[in-house]
Amino acid sequence: MAFFNNHYRTHDFGLLLIRVGIGIMFTIHGYPKLIGGPEKWLELGGVMKLLGIDFAPVAWGFLAAVAEAVGGQLLALGLFFRLTCVLLLVTMIVATCMHVLSGDAFNAYSHPLESAFLFLGLAFAGPGRYSLDQLLFPARRRLY
Repeated sequence: MAFFNNHYRTHDFGLLLIRVGIGIMFTIHGYPKLIGGPEKWLELGGVMKLLGIDFAPVAWGFLAAVAEAVGGQLLALGLFFRLTCVLLLVTMIVATCMHVLSGDAFNAYSHPLESAFLFLGLAFAGPGRYSLDQLLFPARRRLY
């Protein structure tokens, strides 16, 4: 029955696995968008019109591509982790809204919606011990 016990000592390793796995997947999904250039960015950024934002679609598309490609790498490394999670969360919320407002079926927007919940949870949980954030910005010790 050891499987059902709480293993808090494995918490950081679990976060590492999630970070690296999801980070690699988002890098793979985002990289073609990033190297797609202005035409691809225009296509991605054009989604913002559905939300009532009709200026600078190329810039919005570029930001979405960077959030996925570079954000995936930062997520895997655990560097600037909470900021990265927030940027990926916003990107996934926009993607979910785009699918919902376009009248797409649930299976079209379930992935970005699930990812949004994942990034929200990770933003609260933090990157864990095995991260560059922990190495570069160690938590201050509390003096009670």
